[in-house]
Amino acid sequence: LVQTGAREFGIARLKYGGGGDWYEDRTSLVKLMRGARERVGIQVAGDREAIVEPGSAALFQYPMVFACGHGNIKFTAAEVANMRRYLTTGGFLWVDDDYGIEASFRREMQRVFPEASLVELPYSHPIFHALYDFPQGLPKIHEHSGGQPKAFGIVWDGRLAVLFTFDTDLGDGLEDEEVHKDPPEKRDAAMRMALNIVQHALTN
Repeated sequence: LVQTGAREFGIARLKYGGGGDWYEDRTSLVKLMRGARERVGIQVAGDREAIVEPGSAALFQYPMVFACGHGNIKFTAAEVANMRRYLTTGGFLWVDDDYGIEASFRREMQRVFPEASLVELPYSHPIFHALYDFPQGLPKIHEHSGGQPKAFGIVWDGRLAVLFTFDTDLGDGLEDEEVHKDPPEKRDAAMRMALNIVQHALTN
């Protein structure tokens, strides 16, 4: 496993503007950080995720940033520039759709990467086979619209810089059991896929 410099691995949550509920999946990252430590042996900094804003210099302290929500994402021009700098110099953004964030996320990513599109990742992509094998791609955690789960990405300089997980709701599957009452196999699938994402972010 690749460590970032001499520091432990930290995950940050993106506190974006636009009125969307950036704070959703409230227990997900705590559970993911614990899973990374206990299941994979990754040296994780702290027990809770950091909160970073898109225009902050603190963004660059984290190899992986997570965002989720149902509502609107909106970046200022300065935030667009900072996000682009972060993502083109080794940063990794994972956005998990809570059903409703897709349109605004795609719009803002077009501002960050006007020359690169979100493309659907094939089942053969390494992110589905990093630590655990998902031969059919993303697991389906919640039905919601009932569609097939899809993973989209923006590749920059040969590296996956942005991951968008859609119609799966991995973040809900990572939450404490009592939040969504998901069965153990669903929660385990969400954890295993999320650990694949962490591993990919750290080693690519």
